[in-house]
Amino acid sequence: MPTTLYGSSSTASLVVHWLLIELGIEHELVLLDFDTREQKSAAYLALNPAGVVPTLVLDGQVLTEAAAIALHLADLHPQAGLLPPVGSPQRGEAYRWMFWCANTVQPAYRAWFYADEMAGAENSEATRQHARRRLEAAWQRLADHLQGAGPYVLGDQLSVVDFMLVMLLRWSRNMPTPGDRWPVLKAYADRLKARPAFIEVYRREGITDWR
Repeated sequence: MPTTLYGSSSTASLVVHWLLIELGIEHELVLLDFDTREQKSAAYLALNPAGVVPTLVLDGQVLTEAAAIALHLADLHPQAGLLPPVGSPQRGEAYRWMFWCANTVQPAYRAWFYADEMAGAENSEATRQHARRRLEAAWQRLADHLQGAGPYVLGDQLSVVDFMLVMLLRWSRNMPTPGDRWPVLKAYADRLKARPAFIEVYRREGITDWR
């Protein structure tokens, strides 16, 4: 059965699209038009009732949540070595960082980009400032970790965690203090951005910034 990714340029679907290219998985890319709220159309809501991206249809199974999809793709393609062995301490570390991305970093971004939705217009500025502090603290934590245990999050082993984190670092590019303002994080991001699959996902999605 065909593999189909539903996403939108520069959104959380980017990490899934990037991994599909990295792993050499043939797929169809369906980019939804957020300006016309195509992600809220009846047809798409029938596929993903949350009305968000990404959604990956893989062998007839509908998968959602970027971090979960990334982990699943790595499991399906162990030859790529993007996750340590099941049950190993390193595998536990991979889970910890992926859940940190999903439970700490992504909610802070949502508060930054959708402050009115999160707390109402009257509290939007306070919400954004709180989100900014949380994100900058997250980047400091990541920088400290990489400084002592890099060059990747799991040491010498490249993993799906790095793909997820570089996507999230990209989201900070227009914030007052972008994540790549930390020298170790810039070097980390540049290392991933040099990969052919990253260059190709940019080409396919028509992205030109944060090169």
